[in-house]
Amino acid sequence: MRAWLRHHALSFAHTARRFAASPVATLLNALVIGVALALPLGGHVLLANVQQFARGIAADAQISIFLAPEASTSEIAGLQKRLRGTPGVRSVAFVSRQEALDGLKRVPGMAEVIATLRENPLPDAFVATLAASDPELAQRLARDFKSIPRVAYVQTDSAWMERVHSLLRVGRTAVMLVGALLSFALVAVTFNTIRLQILTQSNEIEVSKLVGATNAYIRRPFFYFGILQGIFGGVVGCAIVDIAILVLNNDLAGLGTLYGANVRLELLGRSDGFAVLTFAAVLGWLGAYASVSRHLYKIESQ
Repeated sequence: MRAWLRHHALSFAHTARRFAASPVATLLNALVIGVALALPLGGHVLLANVQQFARGIAADAQISIFLAPEASTSEIAGLQKRLRGTPGVRSVAFVSRQEALDGLKRVPGMAEVIATLRENPLPDAFVATLAASDPELAQRLARDFKSIPRVAYVQTDSAWMERVHSLLRVGRTAVMLVGALLSFALVAVTFNTIRLQILTQSNEIEVSKLVGATNAYIRRPFFYFGILQGIFGGVVGCAIVDIAILVLNNDLAGLGTLYGANVRLELLGRSDGFAVLTFAAVLGWLGAYASVSRHLYKIESQ
């Protein structure tokens, strides 16, 4: 066990010396990996901020519940109490028939039309404001409200929510596709970098195999190289995204001032940064594993 740990420490130190011996190549590889990671990561951050902004305007999501003409005063009061106690409903406002008619009269050109009517054709209604901009929640609540006695019709004002969520789904799919393609590219970059390292140490590897070194023993230094290279690239990618957000926030602040709104993108959180570094390290490990395994297979097949 002590020998195993000692070899891990030596492998890590050897890898660190290799990076220190070629700082320019290390920096360039980190930049390549960082830029490739920054593209899907920036898309993810942008989508997360858009989703947060959509939640912030959730108060505009409403459901209109129109009552049957025969609904009594006590039934209306009971229905109002029931709606206010419904999970997912932020607030409930009652709009009487007369209030609805008065509001319609204020619409240009409608006063003359209403004057010709013998009686008020509008029903009493409730307007339920939702607590979240979730189309599925709106549809579920609408189905529940339709089953309530004395409810004649339910209308959901969630078309804008569905559009936003559809765009977010498309954006997430696009980010995932770009991320998957660039992940293969990062594995290929690490594979090629490790291959060049192997070529410079091919004689040493062959001698090690002849004296009984295991494949795990030979792979270990290259694993550390791939993992550290991935982590360096992940750090650069996170830095690129955060710098881009800071630059954009300066312009968004001016835009928000014009429209009287506070528009600001959030920086990467610790959990996001840790996930990026872990993902980059795994990609580096995969590239190193594929490259070293290919070379060892060639040696063993000879």
